Amino acid sequence: MKLGLQLGYWGASMPTNHAELVAAAEESGFDAIFTAEAWGSDAFTPLAWWGRETSKVRLGTSIVQMSGRTPTSIAMHALTLDHLSGGRVVLGMGVSGPQVVEGWYGQPFSKPLARTREVVDIIRQVLAREGAVTNDGPHYPLPFNGPGSVGLGKPLKPIVHPLRADIPIWLGAEGPKNVAQTAEIADGWIPIFYTPKSAGMYQPWLDEGFAREGARRSRETFEIAATCHLEITADNGPARQAVIDGMKPVVALYMGGMGAKEQNFHHAVFTRMGYGDLADEVQRLFLSGQKAEATALIPDELVNDMHIIGDEGYVKERVAEWESTGVTTLLLSARSGDEIRKVAELLA
Repeated sequence: MKLGLQLGYWGASMPTNHAELVAAAEESGFDAIFTAEAWGSDAFTPLAWWGRETSKVRLGTSIVQMSGRTPTSIAMHALTLDHLSGGRVVLGMGVSGPQVVEGWYGQPFSKPLARTREVVDIIRQVLAREGAVTNDGPHYPLPFNGPGSVGLGKPLKPIVHPLRADIPIWLGAEGPKNVAQTAEIADGWIPIFYTPKSAGMYQPWLDEGFAREGARRSRETFEIAATCHLEITADNGPARQAVIDGMKPVVALYMGGMGAKEQNFHHAVFTRMGYGDLADEVQRLFLSGQKAEATALIPDELVNDMHIIGDEGYVKERVAEWESTGVTTLLLSARSGDEIRKVAELLA
């Protein structure tokens, strides 16, 4: 199992320690660094910046929001960065949610699976560069001949010859149909709540995708890049408990505060994991402004399942447990270069 550094997206201001984190990840043998985007900083620009400072780590997006760019624009970003980095790009993409897609990008959210399939197909056409890129689908028609068209659209293929026709495409997916489609058409999967306890729930969905005619990968060649917070504590008592308590507000936010009450994909995942009643109550409290009360309901066992927190012996055992479920890359956040080096040394 490989290690990846999850830099995420920026908050209110630009992070000041990412140079330290990236350098430590490169020096410590991490496989990749990943960046994200929400409705502030973008995912590609930091990778271009930090790619210049590195030579070994792969440069991944987790995730690019598909509705923020046309499929051919995403492909242009990927093939350009792949050339600049010497073939180190991993293109992670996802559909985001209706609040962001329709509220920030001004695009329709309907039919997310069909849109994903079209996006992936168009990007693969661009990267293959075997002919002009066309698409007959309703979501991203190429050439465009719809309302407002002047009728002069021409099928094109990229001017630049891509460095790699097989840039890995990983998809963020949460529901059964989306996970199955990811296993069918993608090179990897970026789950947001994949844990040792919930891993069994996902296996039939993945197997359904791998079994489809024309599936791109098999279980043996498919990547699963799971995200968790890994922290080595001085003991498995008070020190560990303090970190667990510090993670609960984040869990409560995703369980109850992300998305609308009518449609919250993260809430749905927690429900499938067996926390339906808890998720409903956390969401009710969170959306009514009672965030502290919502956080107080998050049980230790859930945090322990989602993250790896404890002394060195415990951490090594838990990492092995995550790996045994099929995780090929563990995406970790970190606060300092020393943390990265300590984790790398322990798991070497």
